Amino acid sequence: MRSCIYFFVAVLLSLKAFGQNFEGEILYTNTFKSKTPQVTSDQWLAMLGSSQEYWIKGGDYKTISNGSMLQWQLYLQKDNKSYVKMSNSEKALWSDASIQGDEVTKATLNKGVLKVLGYSCDEVILICKSGVQKYYFNSSLSVDPTLFAQHKYGNWYDYVKMSKAVPLKMVIETAQFVIESTATEVKPLKLTKELFELPKGIQTEKSPY
Repeated sequence: MRSCIYFFVAVLLSLKAFGQNFEGEILYTNTFKSKTPQVTSDQWLAMLGSSQEYWIKGGDYKTISNGSMLQWQLYLQKDNKSYVKMSNSEKALWSDASIQGDEVTKATLNKGVLKVLGYSCDEVILICKSGVQKYYFNSSLSVDPTLFAQHKYGNWYDYVKMSKAVPLKMVIETAQFVIESTATEVKPLKLTKELFELPKGIQTEKSPY
């Protein structure tokens, strides 16, 4: 189960800055459909969260979840590391974002598939060893993909090099569940660098997953 949770985290950590580049906060709501009898859809929702708050500035991003297990995530471009804080550990676990941990075997771009918050969204579909990943985006909410050329973790660069935009909706399939994550609000804001710092005094260690 832990490896599945960390894969989910890797996907979530692939939510970034748009812009010229967009700077601000994006709110998402999540739903889960379990594919394993050991864990129900409601249990995945409780553990990983029904909502996410994202703050994005340049090549750094941070998210806070309302899940009982997943608390927060932070990606620091200067280190090319993603940090995850789980409720069952006092330490933040980090992963080298240059390590993909997956493989994309096919990528497809479809135009004008659906609308989210009034934005007409194109679709990127990634066929991966881990499952199918679908992302929906509007090019006006743009990302500079060169900021994330080394961010292979969670297949983020495979997505962003095609879209050049922040996703407004994702449908991610794994062996354990399908998550649908949809933006409910986009708020441009001027953010401080301090928001994207590890909490003072927190210990970190390399993630085993």
